[in-house]
Amino acid sequence: MFGQMQDSPLLVSQLIDHAAKVHGHQQIVTKTVEGHWHEYTFKDAQKRSKQLAQALLKLGIKDGDVIGTLAWNTHRHYECWYGISGMGAILHTINPRLFPEQLIYIINHAEDQYLFLDTTFVPLVEALLEHIGKVKGFVIMTDEAHMPETKLPNVHCYESLINAEDGDYVWPELDERQATSICYTSGTTGNPKGVVYSHRSSLLHSWGIAGKEIAELDNNTRVLPIVPMFHANAWGLVYATAMMGAKVVLPGPHLDGASVCDMINRYDVNISAAVPTVWTMLMKHLEESGDKLPSLDSVLIGGSAVPRSMIQKFHQDYDVDVWQAWGMTEMSPLGSLNKPRPEDLKLSYEEQLDIKVKQGRPCFGVEMKIVDDQNNELPHDGKAFGRLLVRGPWIIKRYFKAQEDATDAEGWFDTGDVATIDASSNMQITDRSKDVIKSGGEWISSIDLENAAMGHDAVLEAAVIGLSHPKWEERPFMAVVAKDPSNPPNPDDIRTYLESKVAKWWLPNAIEFVEEIPHTATGKINKVALREQFKDYELPDSVQR
Repeated sequence: MFGQMQDSPLLVSQLIDHAAKVHGHQQIVTKTVEGHWHEYTFKDAQKRSKQLAQALLKLGIKDGDVIGTLAWNTHRHYECWYGISGMGAILHTINPRLFPEQLIYIINHAEDQYLFLDTTFVPLVEALLEHIGKVKGFVIMTDEAHMPETKLPNVHCYESLINAEDGDYVWPELDERQATSICYTSGTTGNPKGVVYSHRSSLLHSWGIAGKEIAELDNNTRVLPIVPMFHANAWGLVYATAMMGAKVVLPGPHLDGASVCDMINRYDVNISAAVPTVWTMLMKHLEESGDKLPSLDSVLIGGSAVPRSMIQKFHQDYDVDVWQAWGMTEMSPLGSLNKPRPEDLKLSYEEQLDIKVKQGRPCFGVEMKIVDDQNNELPHDGKAFGRLLVRGPWIIKRYFKAQEDATDAEGWFDTGDVATIDASSNMQITDRSKDVIKSGGEWISSIDLENAAMGHDAVLEAAVIGLSHPKWEERPFMAVVAKDPSNPPNPDDIRTYLESKVAKWWLPNAIEFVEEIPHTATGKINKVALREQFKDYELPDSVQR
């Protein structure tokens, strides 16, 4: 016997309608590309999203057509998430930090009909123009007063385009399995891969992250999503903020420490989300300026492992809780989040930090397991480590235009991470499977070494790779950016500091100071580029096992 409940589709257009109806006066604030502040409400955003849908219809956009965006986190980009997907088209958020060859590939692979772009990215797209000939036109996301001169053909001004419509539009009732959006992986090796989300998966993910166990969103929350809308769906915050009626502060391109500090304090932000590199810049600004963050209660940090020293500094110096999150583009993206349980709060501070450096427990909707190279499931004892597999209703089944599923016969997706899971279901990434260092038959976690080094007072950033060694197969090499490049610490000082943090045989054979460490388009350390940079480096045999 089946249940006898109503069976209406789950659609993202319902989110903005709900926000407009129930939280219509709640603010969405933007530090615009042009540099001024823009404020309006969910009710305004809903109307303008409908105006955008009407404009797309006039441009000839049909159900299932793909629209690309190269844009920062702004109110106009926020509208695109609802206007494009709500009318039945597919939003393709494009990461402008990708290499030109990758941008050309994904624009053509996705078959983008139009590109919506901030003025920042007009020169970038002009340089690609001869390679993206199937794009029919371009919409520059500004008003007439700020329209740039451009050689792009068939150009429209965003504000003029939507101001020609009245917003008297009824969202179509779509199949909830229909695609809402496409996001491509960063593609550090090979071409980026497209991940296609559905209306159903997007709403389920929003419910999954909005509750108290995860992001604690409600209409008293003031959220600053620094993580870009083109990076793993801004961790789902575009949809979840509308679902829960939270106030939204959007940073545009202004991501430096001083700007982020000003946004938090200007609008009493109490929750923010970003990758560790953003928080490193903020910390540097706070140290130099003496500014504080009185309204900020918590930060969600993901994208790469959070250094223990950062968790500690946020808490002790600014009374801010760090919630470490983990996920992937292929997971919509949330997989787990680390928030303390009541029993954790009874532990000593150092024991609590031991837990906080982990990536946390899976939220409802995500199953996890670790397996060895023969696919045998490993125990959740916090010691055994293996390949991390996941499955759930907002996790990928197949990449866009791929011929085969990305999952095994039981629906498990191999994340490419190596992890441990303890008896409390806390998962900890020990490394990417391709980045773990195999030395003398044993594994060294590059992530643990990097995070340990980041605790040194003179270290701004550290990156570790394995380099070839005649005796031990691989040994760790560490690249370091000093906080004061004119007066870097002695490498032996860093080794001495690390001796109390990691096993002696983990100590890097070589430490070199660099001006900067290469990063991927999503802000992670680019180990591929680092290996290329130091491919001819000869390691000294200076560390004894």
